[in-house]
Amino acid sequence: MTDKLILALDAMGGDVGPEVVIPGAALAAERHPELHFILFGEDAKMKPWLDKNPKLAGRIQTRHVEVSVNMDEKPSQALRRGRNKSGMWLAIDAVHKGEARAIVSAGNTGALMAMSRFILRTLPGIERPAIAAVWPTTRGESVVLDVGATVGADPRQLLEFAIMGEAMASCLFGIEHPTVGLLNIGVEEVKGNEDVKEAGRLLRELKLPLRYAGFVEGDDIGKGKVDVVVTEGFTGNVALKSAEGTAKQITHFLRDALRATLITKFGAWLANGAFDALRERLDPRKHNGGVFLGLNGVVVKSHGSTDALGFATAIDVAVDMVKNGLVAKIAADVAEVHSVLTQQQPQAAE
Repeated sequence: MTDKLILALDAMGGDVGPEVVIPGAALAAERHPELHFILFGEDAKMKPWLDKNPKLAGRIQTRHVEVSVNMDEKPSQALRRGRNKSGMWLAIDAVHKGEARAIVSAGNTGALMAMSRFILRTLPGIERPAIAAVWPTTRGESVVLDVGATVGADPRQLLEFAIMGEAMASCLFGIEHPTVGLLNIGVEEVKGNEDVKEAGRLLRELKLPLRYAGFVEGDDIGKGKVDVVVTEGFTGNVALKSAEGTAKQITHFLRDALRATLITKFGAWLANGAFDALRERLDPRKHNGGVFLGLNGVVVKSHGSTDALGFATAIDVAVDMVKNGLVAKIAADVAEVHSVLTQQQPQAAE
């Protein structure tokens, strides 16, 4: 790897585009002196924000595009309309061509996944990609996947998710052998639908190169019971949105309670430091950046409504994935697991 690390940024993605993307890039550049960027977007909209962030001078190049993917656009429509000309497409293609090491976008999730699969393709041995999210827990952080890419994953796909999630956790947290759990409605082996039970059996009985900790329940995610929580996309997305909504609800209830009387207001003033620490711990901007796993390239999805700090966090995730060789690690791990499966399945049949 050279000293220069180049990332492609979809400047028009997200709710506000360059207003967040460019200041976010400036924040990330301060933390990573080796970072350089290729920005894909409309010159007229990018220029004011580039002027406001002069520290990026010499570390960023812009490529003008006139087509942007709308946040509510269907993936199939985005593919047809934006192929070879939208900023999102061209940013992904920059990774494919080797001009950039990763892409970060706050744009339309479905379109980003569809274009990424079309351009980058999945790695050998991977049937379906997954979106992995970093989840704050009482122990620190965990990786949860899939949170929206593959609805109704079969046992083999859940097994692949486990492999990919373990690779990401290893890269992100610096853990040599992260623990992996399979999300279920109970920890007993007889519970769950047939796909989950079969995936659990495979993870439990096959001698795979990962630390399988068994089934975990929904409340185990926040406890940080395991480093990697595996599920299919529908369940994972519902769990993620439920957690985000619950956090906002609790914050709302707490704010109302603390403002109720003069005594509670005084108590809140006394506990201001503790509340600041709690706010810092739960700040979604500090955990922003979903990684598209299973592709032949690093793709990081930022939340569309985040601010510059949140977008900078997503860039941090991309940097970690590149520096720690995420794609190569997943490819090697998948090849090893498929070798194990090939050797052990005939024996199981006997």
